[in-house]
Amino acid sequence: MEPGLQRRVQRYGWDKAASAYEHAWQQQLKPAHDCLFELAAIQQGEHILDIACGTGLAGFRAAAETGNEGFVLGTDLSDKMIELATHTSTQNNLSNITFQRMDAEELNIPDETYDVAICALGLMYAPGPLNALKEMYRVLKKGGRSVSAVWGKRAHCGWAAIFEIVDKRVSSEVCPMFFNLGNDGVLEKTIELAGFSTIQIKTIKAFLHYDTAAAACAAAFEGGPVALAYFKFSEAVQKEVCEEYLASVEQYKTGNGYAVPGEFVIGAGVK
Repeated sequence: MEPGLQRRVQRYGWDKAASAYEHAWQQQLKPAHDCLFELAAIQQGEHILDIACGTGLAGFRAAAETGNEGFVLGTDLSDKMIELATHTSTQNNLSNITFQRMDAEELNIPDETYDVAICALGLMYAPGPLNALKEMYRVLKKGGRSVSAVWGKRAHCGWAAIFEIVDKRVSSEVCPMFFNLGNDGVLEKTIELAGFSTIQIKTIKAFLHYDTAAAACAAAFEGGPVALAYFKFSEAVQKEVCEEYLASVEQYKTGNGYAVPGEFVIGAGVK
């Protein structure tokens, strides 16, 4: 997919998913976030950059860890995500975090201004993830840390059929290289090529728990990366893709709900 088109698909797709994202994914992504924060080792008073911040799930946690003497800037390609994150910040009277719409591959930030850069499940959506990591490297101070979490191998993510289900009904792939960074050695090599050293890689397995079929479908289609295409489908096609997805995860059914396996790869490096 042409990079400009991919950016537009991601920008407007996440606008569509924004209102459902946090409810659908907060608990599902917690194992990846926990590992990311362990590797980031944020200290009081540090300046943190949160790339692809979404509604602020990682950003607000970073703000709590760095404290009032620190600062967090969350950036995202989606206007709606930034709007929701800003609203939450305002509602909670937080003064140490702010949000701006930016492209991860072209940050409007001076060189060497941040202590830590994090990206929690966002690199997979960038047309050029290496470019995004190079931008993180540029804006970090010497000795600064970068930590990124991505989804693991396609074969280890039981929900992966959503892409095939949607792609066969649209004119171009929604996330053509989504699982690439999760393959053996790819994230590590990409971090290295961006200039980082002292690289650490952790792979963790988790289960995505859904209480009902409706919750599983809402997470897959309304609050995730295929939302733009899904909301353009007719009601009949939406029903069809949900049925097809539920058939793909039938083996993970537990009572009325589902426990769908997933895998995360978390990579850290030092400037």
